[in-house]
Amino acid sequence: MVTTDPRIDAYIENAAPFARPILQHLRSLVHKTCPETVETIKWGFPHFLYKKEILCSMASFKKHCAFIFWKASLMKDPILIENARAETAMGHLGKIMSLKDLPADKQMIAYLKEAMELNDKGIKLPKKTAAPKKELMVPKELKEALSKNKKAFDVFDKASYSHRKEYIEWICEAKTEATRNKRISKTIEMLAEGKSRNEEYK
Repeated sequence: MVTTDPRIDAYIENAAPFARPILQHLRSLVHKTCPETVETIKWGFPHFLYKKEILCSMASFKKHCAFIFWKASLMKDPILIENARAETAMGHLGKIMSLKDLPADKQMIAYLKEAMELNDKGIKLPKKTAAPKKELMVPKELKEALSKNKKAFDVFDKASYSHRKEYIEWICEAKTEATRNKRISKTIEMLAEGKSRNEEYK
């Protein structure tokens, strides 16, 4: 039994005229290939779940539609993999402006079956590794002030990246030299007391 979400009916109805037949056809193909799919709306556009995981999704924009395979980066087609790496609003099939822009139904069904197989096997997307943190550039005046106060220096040196960044940004945002010097003095005072800059506002 096909289970549909009325919110997706509304999404298609509210889409631009060119987009409606595209979205309806894509939706129909998903249900035909994966009768167990569960529809939902996430982040404002239609998603299709299978085995409690996202299988694929679709979206319409002013002049084009997009279709996304959630695990495209793990699929075999090199175009899908490349488009997945690019992470553009065009989705994994490029800009879809008419039904003619879609792959043949046979190809779409093959893609969907491959995506289903990944969910069947419980294969997960690899977790993204965090980008390396940018080295903090400590202002010369702050370095000099820290060198004259061992306790403040020790606290600053052992502080987390985010806490050190807060102090540096606060000092660098000063619009005048007088304000900058005042903030450096305040920073040394608070560090010597073992406080974070946020505590100034408590």
